[in-house]
Amino acid sequence: MTLAILDLGYGNVESVRLGFARLGADPQLVRDVAAVEAADRLVVPGVGHAGYAMQRLADHGLVDAIRERTRPTLGICVGMQLLFEASEEADAPLLAILPGTVTALEAAPSRPVPHMGWSRVETHGDIGLQDGDHLYFAHSFACPDGPATAARTTYGRPIPAAVRQGNFWGAQFHPERSSAPGANYLKAFLAS
Repeated sequence: MTLAILDLGYGNVESVRLGFARLGADPQLVRDVAAVEAADRLVVPGVGHAGYAMQRLADHGLVDAIRERTRPTLGICVGMQLLFEASEEADAPLLAILPGTVTALEAAPSRPVPHMGWSRVETHGDIGLQDGDHLYFAHSFACPDGPATAARTTYGRPIPAAVRQGNFWGAQFHPERSSAPGANYLKAFLAS
């Protein structure tokens, strides 16, 4: 099985690579269409700005290659947000694999933005997580809650912690930093 991680000069590529390596996987760092199309499993990492990430995908000619994938594909953090149609953070359309707009989190006295730290989730799908798992988050924008939500947390409003639609997976949390539950999530993705 070929596991590829997009390395487009932004995000948490190395920590994601190490997260999979701890599970015995041998991920390849890729940035071209042929490698994306050939990969049995593809990971679109995140951390950063959605607009910049989309520009990097476009610069490398990868937008259609990702949209057209029929094999398991995982977006992490900003990578998950890119799966949606639009973002308040970006001036350009996103991948539009899932419907909806990514919106800014609203700060409150007991709820700073960015949302950083551990939050408990409830699950709604077979994605390797259990109700009550604590996962590590670091984000200022959140995806819309909808039919693709496979795990949810609350941070002023319900927030999809993970989504899944067909072969597309998304994690708003950082599985590579989420201890045993995060490892279980990555194992479930590899087994899908």
